Amino acid sequence: MLWPIVEIALFIEIGSEIGVAATILWVVLSAMIGIWAMRLQGMAAMVDLQRAVEDFRDPGRPLAHGALAMIGGGLLVLPGFFTDALGIVLLIPPVRSALLGLLGRRVRASAAASARGSRPGWPPEQPHRPPVIDAEYVVVEETDEDVPPPDYDHPDAGPTPPQGPGGRRGPPSGWTRH
Repeated sequence: MLWPIVEIALFIEIGSEIGVAATILWVVLSAMIGIWAMRLQGMAAMVDLQRAVEDFRDPGRPLAHGALAMIGGGLLVLPGFFTDALGIVLLIPPVRSALLGLLGRRVRASAAASARGSRPGWPPEQPHRPPVIDAEYVVVEETDEDVPPPDYDHPDAGPTPPQGPGGRRGPPSGWTRH
């Protein structure tokens, strides 16, 4: 709620000093610079991310730097002097490194607190999963010449018909191939 008030106040103060045309020009130019910065920083972040993966390093840091740079460019696209100032600050690599260091310590402290058990139920329990049985099978095709057809009306007249679950006798259920 405070952010729009700050932006309006800055527009009034700075706009009265530099004029309406210069203020509009500032807003348009900062948006164009923001779009250009997002494209440039996005490509640089992708290159850094690829290098990190190729060198078997943690890609988290280049990814976080790229995200902060994209946020900085996005803030430049938004109209306003305060957002422009924040966007320009986020485009400076040493500032991003310092911010990531600060955030990293906070995340580590939060993870340590979680490991001590301050958050019950974390990590969430996994539901029981049945074990996977890996097997190989072979489909054996029987020809009509090998086995005479069963006579289901007279069970004593030929080979024993296949038994289903529970000792049920009868024709195949259709759920399996015979």
